[in-house]
Amino acid sequence: MKKADIVEFYARLAAANPAPATELDYASPFQLLVAVILSAQATDVGVNKATAKLFPVAPTPEAIIALGEEGLAGFIKTIGLYRTKARNVMATCRILVEQHGGVVPEDRAALEALPGVGRKTANVVLNTAFGHPTIAVDTHIFRVGNRTGLAPGKTPLAVEQKLLKVTPAHYAKDAHHWLILHGRYVCKARKPECAKCVVADLCAFRGKTA
Repeated sequence: MKKADIVEFYARLAAANPAPATELDYASPFQLLVAVILSAQATDVGVNKATAKLFPVAPTPEAIIALGEEGLAGFIKTIGLYRTKARNVMATCRILVEQHGGVVPEDRAALEALPGVGRKTANVVLNTAFGHPTIAVDTHIFRVGNRTGLAPGKTPLAVEQKLLKVTPAHYAKDAHHWLILHGRYVCKARKPECAKCVVADLCAFRGKTA
């Protein structure tokens, strides 16, 4: 995609959604971190249903530690892989308390050192909680980057690096949310809704739907 088309691509997404935001419910960087860990291979809707009961009872790492792993598991058992996630969240909470004073670090290396936190999760937290211009490439953004020609790449990291390179600086902070929401609701995997897509004429996808 040409530079001028990329600028127009983001300008249209921005016009359609001037204040994009995550669909995960949270009230602190810690709650966002937990929600993102829980969201792996799960829907935001499913995570929100679980955390709506969990966070009022245990809003901090100290409170989750007090629940114990079995107690935590009881709140998130409706989410896939809940046993593994409960173990990871509990271990993460202990590290946050013991090494970071109970505060989520605003640092990639420290975040990625937490159990259950990889590059994608760290990018989400850095972007959404702290305002860093990072882009967390999930299946939706990977698809949009490749399908549109905006940032083609064979791996999520390759797409991320290309997006960081081509995204204009003034759109960088919100690019993550625009792209993920576009992939989730318009540029869908099986049946993309090209007819209502605001960037269809800029997109390189050859299989556009009517």
